[in-house]
Amino acid sequence: MRIVIHYLLATIILILYGTRVCPFLESLTVWQLGTPMAITLFFQWLLHQSTIGTLVEKSRLEGRVKRVLITELSLFISSGVALAIFNSTYYDFPVVSGLKVIVGFAALGFFISIDLALECERKIAAFCEETGTRLKASQGYFPVSRKLATFSAITTVIVTFVLFLVFIKDIDWLIEIRGDIPLMEAKQSILKEFLFISAVIVFYVLNTIRSYTQNLKLFFDSENRVLEDVNRGHLDGHVAISSNDEFGIMARHTNDMVEGIRQRSEEIQRTQDVAILSLATLAETRDNETGAHILRTQRYVRALAVELSSHERFAHELSEDAIELLFKSAPLHDIGKVGIPDAILLKPGKLTDDEFEIMKTHAALGSEALKRAEQGLGETSFLRYARQIAETHHEKWDGSGYPKSLSGDEIPVSGRLMALADVYDALISKRVYKPAFSHDKAKEIILQGAGKHFDPDVVKAFQNIEQEFVEIAKGFSDEVSVEDTKNPAASSPQQQGFDSLLAEPV
Repeated sequence: MRIVIHYLLATIILILYGTRVCPFLESLTVWQLGTPMAITLFFQWLLHQSTIGTLVEKSRLEGRVKRVLITELSLFISSGVALAIFNSTYYDFPVVSGLKVIVGFAALGFFISIDLALECERKIAAFCEETGTRLKASQGYFPVSRKLATFSAITTVIVTFVLFLVFIKDIDWLIEIRGDIPLMEAKQSILKEFLFISAVIVFYVLNTIRSYTQNLKLFFDSENRVLEDVNRGHLDGHVAISSNDEFGIMARHTNDMVEGIRQRSEEIQRTQDVAILSLATLAETRDNETGAHILRTQRYVRALAVELSSHERFAHELSEDAIELLFKSAPLHDIGKVGIPDAILLKPGKLTDDEFEIMKTHAALGSEALKRAEQGLGETSFLRYARQIAETHHEKWDGSGYPKSLSGDEIPVSGRLMALADVYDALISKRVYKPAFSHDKAKEIILQGAGKHFDPDVVKAFQNIEQEFVEIAKGFSDEVSVEDTKNPAASSPQQQGFDSLLAEPV
């Protein structure tokens, strides 16, 4: 549609232009002057359709804008030459008349080709934005300052040359009429010609400026959106590169920066995951529980968090990022057990009251260890969640828990979720001092603990997704299959947990 409008407007302007700059063209009727121009531009449009398809759309994206500019300008100059040859052959017009036609076609072609090239930039940017294609800006770019200088220089030459042609033609006209027309009427006629030429040039200059600023706005909007995403921690965006100038280089550097941050973040994330699992596995190796315990409990926590993420009491705390951190922090809930003496931690029977008091200190020990880590590394969301879980997963809703006897909403959400997950897993798991309970028995005990041991809303969430708990328990059972024993990498629950955590899509 844009190219059709350009061509129709060019036909009208060139007809009027011809009558203003050339007495030979002025001698023709509108029909005689307009028909060849319209036919020439029609065939040029047909040629445009075929050349754009072959020379431009099948070329690499990086060079497409330049091709549009050169192709379109070449078509206009070629049409001007063809029309000049026609006038010279059919009407026997002199060479100077043909040159004026060529100048008119070249001048309009210059502005139209720039506008279409800028439109091509926008299309490339939209395509890259939609498909995720990332172009590479060349180091040998064409600077914006040189673009503006070239455009200004060529525009100045066009204006000067066309007005000069009009001026020469009007002088000849004034000499020819020699007072046959009143001076005021002659002045008005000449003024109209200059106003017409000026209006056409101003229109195309303003259209070029508007088109270029539109491209700049798209670039800056894309740049700012990507930087805002990076500021929020989203590192999957990129700035579309569609121009081979400073803005294209800025976009490339921005994309390289975002990619570098993403790679470093992933490396840090993997390091964090490995550190979490290593510490959790170390704690599990000193406990009577199995490595699969940490895999189950972290998934119970995540399932509860997802279920509660739309609940009015929890929605503000359980965003997607928070749920991911809860999932990754959950394995450290019993990290404090590393500080419990083996005689108590590994005791095959039931603990005495004094021994149990010592065992209860593992919550405070874990919290203190993670608190020291926070002091060394600075406060982070991950360490905050890990510390909360380690310290409060044995607190009870009615305040009868330990180590601080917190009650109700004083207990962090992370601690309330882990409390239910930890108890459920302990109930369905075999211990030296108890058999494994069925899911129904564990469910009955948890329901009895609503409002006493557990947050009632967390218990309701458990009821809503109890089948998911069953599937998690089944999928990460303490039992190792015969097939797994044939695979050394899979025979260890700790190794299974290691691989699973690293591969978990959270």
